[in-house]
Amino acid sequence: MLKIFLAELIGTFILIVLGDGVVANVVLNRTKGQGGGGGGAWILIAAGWGMAVFVAVFCVAEYSGAHINPAVTIAIAMAQKSKITWQHVPVYIAAQMLGAFLGGITVYLFYNRHFAVTEDADAKLAVFCTAPNIRSNITSFFCETVATFLLVFPIFLMVDPRLSLPLGTGTQSVALGLGALGALPVGLLVFAIGMSLGGTTGYAINPARDLGPRLAHAILPIPGKRDSDWSYAWIPVVAPIFGGAIAAMASRILARWLTS
Repeated sequence: MLKIFLAELIGTFILIVLGDGVVANVVLNRTKGQGGGGGGAWILIAAGWGMAVFVAVFCVAEYSGAHINPAVTIAIAMAQKSKITWQHVPVYIAAQMLGAFLGGITVYLFYNRHFAVTEDADAKLAVFCTAPNIRSNITSFFCETVATFLLVFPIFLMVDPRLSLPLGTGTQSVALGLGALGALPVGLLVFAIGMSLGGTTGYAINPARDLGPRLAHAILPIPGKRDSDWSYAWIPVVAPIFGGAIAAMASRILARWLTS
């Protein structure tokens, strides 16, 4: 259990430092990356988060499976796709939340001079957590649910060798998953989600990624900061779990159908 806890803490910490770090580099004043180089701000952020996922997963996959996301952990437990049982879930989630919280603090310490010269309180909050561009709880919940489904369900397809398609009447089969490629397709998947589906809510798709740094924003002495937008904060926590649960059920149905 300790190995799992440390791996998930470190992996989620790396994810947040690199992910929130790229947002800080783009939105805070007087950074080298401010504005993302013309019209490329969103591309830079999406690419940065994709690479953050790739690095984090690659680093700790051997030790914990590199969930680095409570929605993924819960979905895996529901889908029964590994040795992870429900007794492991609190350990995973606690480590992920702590890693994300510490990652948010680290990004603030790294960019503290740039926080001080940035007047836009919304931009400062955006470094830590997500928010919708058009306020609608129903729409935001739907978008986070769909985006997380399209994170978790493809991950199951990519990494689960049991999802195989029989060839004719023989015993041979071709795997639908990508097996050993591991971290790379997951990073590319997050990059794709950001580019295609991130425009509404900022694609949290990970309760720890949003709540941990949001808590850091709430307690840090950031000059000129606004409130931490707690009225919205439940959506990037609940909706990703809901989307992951749907993906788990869909994956179990598909596995039964393909192996029957």
